[in-house]
Amino acid sequence: MRMRKVGIGAILLTVAVFMSACGTAATTKEAAASKGEVIKVASVTPLSGSQSALGESIKNGAQLALEERVEEFKALGMDLQFTPQDDQADPKVGVTVAQKLIADEDVVAVVGHWNSGVAIPSSEVYKKGNLTMVSPANTAVAVTERGLDNVNRIVTRDDVQGPAAADYCFNELGCKTAFVVQDKTTYGQGVADEFKKRFEAVGGTTLGYEGITSGESDFSAVLTKAAALKPDVVYFGGIYPEGSLIIKQMREKGIEAKFMGPDGMDSGEVLKIAGDNAKGALYTSMAADISGTEEGKKFNEKYKAKFSKDPEGYAAYGYDAMNVALNGIASVIKANGNKKPDKLEIIKAIRATKDFKGIATTVTFNAKGDNTEANVYVFQFTDALKYPPDVVKAISAKDYVK
Repeated sequence: MRMRKVGIGAILLTVAVFMSACGTAATTKEAAASKGEVIKVASVTPLSGSQSALGESIKNGAQLALEERVEEFKALGMDLQFTPQDDQADPKVGVTVAQKLIADEDVVAVVGHWNSGVAIPSSEVYKKGNLTMVSPANTAVAVTERGLDNVNRIVTRDDVQGPAAADYCFNELGCKTAFVVQDKTTYGQGVADEFKKRFEAVGGTTLGYEGITSGESDFSAVLTKAAALKPDVVYFGGIYPEGSLIIKQMREKGIEAKFMGPDGMDSGEVLKIAGDNAKGALYTSMAADISGTEEGKKFNEKYKAKFSKDPEGYAAYGYDAMNVALNGIASVIKANGNKKPDKLEIIKAIRATKDFKGIATTVTFNAKGDNTEANVYVFQFTDALKYPPDVVKAISAKDYVK
C-alpha cells in the first residue's frame, strides 16, 4: 500500500506539473497573440564615431515617429518595434548590419543611411532580402540611379545640391574663382565634382582641386596652396568634422575666402569645433529649418523633452522618412486583411508614395525613388552660438532636376 501511494502521488505530481506548464504556455501564447504579429523597422546611421551627432539625431527622429504609431499598428494586429543599428559611417559595417537585418524575418523596412558611401553597398544587400530602404539624407546620384525598386530618398541629389551651391556662389556672392577640396568619399567627391562642373559652366574658374582623407586634422598643406592662389571661395565636399577644422585653420592662416560646403556641414558641431571662426561660413542643405512652423515647433519640443537635447538638422527627416515607411507598411497590412505584410508589396507601396505632407518636406517618389518635391537651402552662420543658422536662400530642386 505504501508503494502504491507513492506511485499515485508521483503520477498526480507529474500531471500537476504538466497542467501548470500547459497553463503557462497557454498564457504566454495568449499574451503574445494579444500583442500581435511582431514587425520591426530599423534605422541605420552612425551612432558612434565622429559623425554620431547627426546619425543619432536621425535615429531619434525616426524613433519618435514610430513610437507615436504603436497603438495604430496594434489595432491592425501588429506589434510594431524599433531596432536602431550603428553603421559607424563605414561601408563594411553597413553591409554587415544589412546582412543581419535581412536575416531577421520580422524586419520589414529600413530608415537610413546617413552616408551615401554606406547606403549604396548596403542597399544591394537589402535588395537581396526584399527590404525597403527610405533614406532621410543620402544625396549621391548613384543611390537612386541603379534602378533598385527598394531604394528611396526624401531629399534631393548632389547633381542638384552642387550646382545650386555653384550658382549661389557665382551669382549671389560674386565669387569668380574657387578652390575645391573633397574628402575622397562617394558623397564628398561627388558633390564637389558637381559644384566644380557647374561653377565652370557659369563662368567661374577653379584654381585648385585637392583631396583629403576623412579623419585628418591638419590641413596645412592644402590650405597653404589655397592661400597662395587667393580664391574667392573655398568649397569643401565632405562632412563637418573635417570641414569645421578647415574653416578654423583657414581663418588662422588669414585666408579671407568665403567657405561653402554641402549638407554634411549641417550640424551644431561646426560651432563647437570652429567656434567664432564659423561666422560667415555657408553651406547648402536639404534639411529645412522647421522651427518657424507650428508643427516644427511641436516636433522640436517633443524631441527635446524625450532626448534632453535640441535636434540636429536631419532629425525631422528621420521622422518623415519613418512615417513614409510606416504609411506604406500600414497600407499593405490593411489590403491583406491585417495579416503580416509581404515585403515585396511593401516595396511597391512605399515607391507609390504621393503628396505625403511631412513636417520637413512633402514627398512624392518618381520611378527612380527620388522625391520630386525636395528643396535645397543655403544657410549661413552669423552667430557662433546659434544653430540652426540663418537661411539665406531656398532653391527649388525642380529648377535643376534633369
